[in-house]
Amino acid sequence: MLVSRRSRVATLAACATILLATSACGDDKAEEGSAQQVRLYGTDGNMLNSYPAELKERADLVDGMKGTTPLTPLPDDFKNRLRSVNPALTDYLYAAETYDAVVIATLAAQLAGSTDPAAIAKQIVGVTNNGQRCEDPASCLTLARAGQDVEYRSVSLTRAGFTDKGEPATASYATLTFDGQQINDGKTEFVGAGAESAASTKAPPKARKPRPGGGDDDQQPLIIGGLLPKTGDLAIAYPPMAAGAALAIKEINAAGGALGKPVTWMDGDDGTSTTVAKATVAKHAADGVSVIIGAGASGISREVLPDVVKAGKILFSPSNTDASLTDVEDNGLYFRTAPPDSLQGRALADVILRDGSQKIVIVARKDSYGEGLQATVRDELEKAGIAGDRLKLLTYEPPPDPDSPPVDFTSGAKEIKEFGADAVLIIGFGESAQVIRALADSGVQIRH
Repeated sequence: MLVSRRSRVATLAACATILLATSACGDDKAEEGSAQQVRLYGTDGNMLNSYPAELKERADLVDGMKGTTPLTPLPDDFKNRLRSVNPALTDYLYAAETYDAVVIATLAAQLAGSTDPAAIAKQIVGVTNNGQRCEDPASCLTLARAGQDVEYRSVSLTRAGFTDKGEPATASYATLTFDGQQINDGKTEFVGAGAESAASTKAPPKARKPRPGGGDDDQQPLIIGGLLPKTGDLAIAYPPMAAGAALAIKEINAAGGALGKPVTWMDGDDGTSTTVAKATVAKHAADGVSVIIGAGASGISREVLPDVVKAGKILFSPSNTDASLTDVEDNGLYFRTAPPDSLQGRALADVILRDGSQKIVIVARKDSYGEGLQATVRDELEKAGIAGDRLKLLTYEPPPDPDSPPVDFTSGAKEIKEFGADAVLIIGFGESAQVIRALADSGVQIRH
């Protein structure tokens, strides 16, 4: 008995020592589950300084979250100009792309000598290629008024112009990191993507000066309408986009406007909702808008594009990244300054793999943006050697409107825990904060 009791005491002591050192005594499987840690990754829809507020009292859960977004290194001068129209600005996502979309559309109208959308559309790709290089609205408009073809370069469009399909041939992506509840600019890294050889070489129609006292087109001001996410799931991205549009209009009109008139901006909400966006498009069409800047979300643009085409207007998005929109039926009336996700998928996969992740879950909102980028990232991870059984794809239904109940991701979080993931990529907008909440509630420890 004495030997047995001593042995038992020694065993208990050893177990206590191991428990303190590793917390591994007892049921290994249960302990492994309770200690499961995951790294969080995001995309352009949630890597914003405004995103943690969506988690309210649990905003600290984003600490350490990484992600990518289409973004060029923005000059301080451009940021200062943006803050001149919105001093409260804290994010710059798609501000440059919105600014450039408005400027390009205006230059195309000036070169066309018309506010007719079909005539403007024929000039848009050419504005970015094979002309006299210029980098600001004033110098570019001076050239265009003289009938000189231009090659516009600016904050989001730096290396090459548009492809024949009307989208950037090259792009810059930023890798962002949350430190606490703010993105740490000191940790931001930039990487280029795409090929300059993909830029269009087609010559646009010859530029012409407006005819003095000519037809109605020459007498009407160019009206550009917004279709931006003032409300809805993507509303967190609205402030920088709105600032970009406002700054462009301000600087265009300071340079004399287009076709001898100030350019008019007509505000409009897409609501991150097909219903809201369709109503805005109908109003813009009735009010004589030539170019519609938006929508914010790729899925919304896909839904409203038939209405835009039927009305004979231009849809020019600063933030649509769904790769399938490259070949959408658009009658030559759809353009974007945001690069397609075929480029972003590679950047995202690289960020995840650099951290050594081995079991990866990709969660996406169930729409063309979410599922499209999800498939692209999966393909890139598989090309890099991540086996299919180490990848898991999950989707969730985004709320149909702001008054709908929030996303319930309880069952998805349970699947992630059971899968034993060490990395979770969340592709969504403001509503995706519910995915992070559900993960934490399920007992998954989020790695900071």
